[in-house]
Amino acid sequence: MTSELKATEDHVRAALHEPTVLALHGRIGGKNAEFIDVKNEVIYSPEEYVALWIRGFLEVLEQRRPLIPGDSYFDICRKMQSDKVVKHYIITFLKRTYLRNREELSRVRPRVEEAEVWIGQEKASYGILVTPRFVGKLWENDKSEIRRFPQDYWTIGHVLSTGLVVPGDPDKIEFPDVKSYLTFFKNTLVRLSGSQHERAVATRYVEYVRAQSDPTKVPLLIPEFRYNGIAPAHKYRLDFTVIDPYSMRKVGFELSPWSTHGQLKGIKHKTQKEVNDEAQANFEKEIQKHKDYFRKHGVWASIYTDKDLADPDELFEDIKRYLVPTRVAHQLEIHALDELRRFKP
Repeated sequence: MTSELKATEDHVRAALHEPTVLALHGRIGGKNAEFIDVKNEVIYSPEEYVALWIRGFLEVLEQRRPLIPGDSYFDICRKMQSDKVVKHYIITFLKRTYLRNREELSRVRPRVEEAEVWIGQEKASYGILVTPRFVGKLWENDKSEIRRFPQDYWTIGHVLSTGLVVPGDPDKIEFPDVKSYLTFFKNTLVRLSGSQHERAVATRYVEYVRAQSDPTKVPLLIPEFRYNGIAPAHKYRLDFTVIDPYSMRKVGFELSPWSTHGQLKGIKHKTQKEVNDEAQANFEKEIQKHKDYFRKHGVWASIYTDKDLADPDELFEDIKRYLVPTRVAHQLEIHALDELRRFKP
């Protein structure tokens, strides 16, 4: 791209009346932060970067009306519309800018309120934070450092970097390697639930992580995600949750055997109506839980009943699909260029 720019830089510099290449590039790239919200926007491709730049550029032009020749912004717009070499040069320059800053620009960051997850039983809770620091008697995130966190969010590498925190205790639970975390995950975090189905999933997750070429990149299988976070008033827990490190999409997995989620006891001495009312109340409570998780935390949960739980290998195959995160590509450049072509001063 640099070689391509050099081949036409004299033409473009003359067309835009800039004395030096440095001045030309300053004019094109110096307003990037004005055209694009680079602090919060997540940009997945050079094409999307170009699209956002053009759209931001056109918005600024609208704000500067009435437009007259000699206006720095308006002159760039007219030259991009009338001179193919200038248009190609600016687009190539923007794409090169994106590629030089791709890691920072393409990274999805959790919002501050999403940057901590509390897990575990009521009297055995732990926190997974992004940039944990102990202030007073509480754990919190260093908000200014969240976007610069060096690991992929909510992965094995994340928890190796931050450890787990315990409410009110300044000492973190730290893990020197993948093996030590997986042991704690299986024998402490999951074992406390007392669910044979959760243990079966945990065992397969441990095997899966160990088999990867880079286990630190595997998303965490988060056990017992607490609905009310650190709050002592306990309402719900979700059996397992996965957060995609690139999109921040949350997917939950609720293992719901009939014996603990639906079976009614003592029905001999109840009327049919009482039995039906109790069954309906149980059903509505379960559905309400999933609605609440979606509304508050954005977690969409899959429910697995006895038929699903009968084959733990097949169950884990379903969960495993969410342990391979993917980036979403956006192709918006062609649409933005069309908007530029159609723009009328």
